[in-house]
Amino acid sequence: MTLTIADSGVVIDRDTHTIIVTRVLAAPCEQVFEAWTRPEHVTCWWDPTGEPLAECEIDLRPGGTFRFLNRHSAATHQFAGVYREIAPPRHLIFEAMGAIGRVTFDETAGGTRLTMRIECGSAERLDQYLKMGIDTGTAKTLDNLVVYVRATPQRTSSALSDVPSTEG
Repeated sequence: MTLTIADSGVVIDRDTHTIIVTRVLAAPCEQVFEAWTRPEHVTCWWDPTGEPLAECEIDLRPGGTFRFLNRHSAATHQFAGVYREIAPPRHLIFEAMGAIGRVTFDETAGGTRLTMRIECGSAERLDQYLKMGIDTGTAKTLDNLVVYVRATPQRTSSALSDVPSTEG
């Protein structure tokens, strides 16, 4: 059974125990990938409340870790995980909070379609995540990213060529 929450653009797939959130951004994949993976950018948009993060650490490589602390409740709202696959600027896969996160960046006419899949692994964990508001929080976070990318001047960065990739 799949449930779509139209207002937020969230899809809950109970058959695969997955939360899916998609956004279209008016920027190239390289710019969106950079906004997703560089601490100086992530700090500005990750917190669903719109507040800058208190701390943001990213070691962008397979096996590297990330850790984000919300400013308003840093002691209880840490988001941390490990990167498993990285293919700039097309996708990355990470593990966090007992789930697998898959983020894809697909070119569209005039922009990028970003799809965030949170694979919970079980019906129980999916229900737990929904009770925690992971679906609505992720939707708000991606809305923040849309606004941030729109307000950030487009630039070409050579930084992506330095990111270790799991693709040959």
